[in-house]
Amino acid sequence: MDAYTSVQAALRETPRRWLVTGVAGFIGSNLLETLLRLDQHVIGLDNFSTGYFHNLDEVQSLVSEEQWQRFRLIEGDIRDRETCNEACREADFVLHQAALGSVPRSIEDPVTTNENNISGFLNMLTAAKDAGVARFVYAASSSTYGDHPDLPKVEDKIGSPLSPYAVTKLVNELYAEVFARTYDYRVIGLRYFNIFGRRQDPNGAYAAVIPKWFAALIKGEEAFINGDGETSRDFCYIDNCVQANLMAAMAEKPDAANQVYNIAYGQRTTLNELYALIRERVARWHPECSDSKPVYRDFRAGDVRHSLADISKAAELIGYSPTYTVCDGLDEASEWYLKQAY
Repeated sequence: MDAYTSVQAALRETPRRWLVTGVAGFIGSNLLETLLRLDQHVIGLDNFSTGYFHNLDEVQSLVSEEQWQRFRLIEGDIRDRETCNEACREADFVLHQAALGSVPRSIEDPVTTNENNISGFLNMLTAAKDAGVARFVYAASSSTYGDHPDLPKVEDKIGSPLSPYAVTKLVNELYAEVFARTYDYRVIGLRYFNIFGRRQDPNGAYAAVIPKWFAALIKGEEAFINGDGETSRDFCYIDNCVQANLMAAMAEKPDAANQVYNIAYGQRTTLNELYALIRERVARWHPECSDSKPVYRDFRAGDVRHSLADISKAAELIGYSPTYTVCDGLDEASEWYLKQAY
C-alpha cells in the first residue's frame, strides 16, 4: 500500500473536519469532491468572485446523498475577519485555496489582488491559529521563483518577483514562516506549478491556457500563444494537487510542517508541445481541427520563460508521489471539456 492510499484509508476510518476556502473554484471543488468521497466533514468558504455554484452542483452529482450532507457552505469573503473566524471554529484542518490568481489581473489591479491574497490570507491564518486548527495548508505559487534562472526550481532558491501577484504569494510564505516561529503554529505552503484539469474555467480574460485551448479547438475558434511557443512549464494534473494537499495535512514527520513544497509533475512541456497534445485529443471527436494552427502574439508582461520543479523535498517529507503524467491528465481533462456545452 503506497503512502497516499494509506492516508486515504486512515481518513475513512477516522473522519476529520476540513475547511476548504475557495471551495467553489477549480482546485477547491476538486478537494471537496475527494474529501466527501472519503466520508469527511467539509466546511466550504467562497465569495463566488471566481468560483461557481455549478462546480458545487457537479460535486453533488458525483457523491452520495449521505456524503453531500457532510458539506456546509459559508458564502462569505476572506477579507472579513468574522467570516474567517466562523469558518475556522469547527475545523481540524484548513486547506486555503481562496485567492485572486492571474499575473495579468494583478498588473491591472494590484490593490484588489493585495486585499485578497495578503489581507485575506492573514485573516485566515490568524483565525485558524486562534481556533486551534491543527494544520494550515495553503496554496503558494511557483511565481515566487521570479527571475531566478536555475532549473529545476529548488525551494530555498528564489529570485525577485515579476508581478504583483508573485509579491502577494511571497508575502504569504513570509507570514507563514513568522507564524511558525512566533506562535509555534504548523503551516505548510504548496507551490503549485500550472495545475490543470476538470472544472478549470475556460472563460474570462484571465483563464489558464489549457482550458482556453480546449474550448477554442472544440468551438473552432483561434487559439493564441504568447511568444514563440518555446516557453515551457511544468504542468501538473489536478489529482496530483489534491494528493499533495491531503498528504501535507496528514504528514507525520516532525520536520514536515513549517515548510514550502514544490507541487508539480517534474517535467517540462513547451507551449508548442502542449498545443499539439491538446489538438490531438480534441481531434478524436472533432477531426476538422486536426490541422489547426495557433496564432502567435507578443510575450506577456510578468511571465517567466521556463519553469520546472524539483519535487524531491515533497516526496521525502510529505510522501508526495504524482501519479498522473501530463498526457494522462490531458486524457482525463479532454473527456471533461468535451462534455461541456460551450
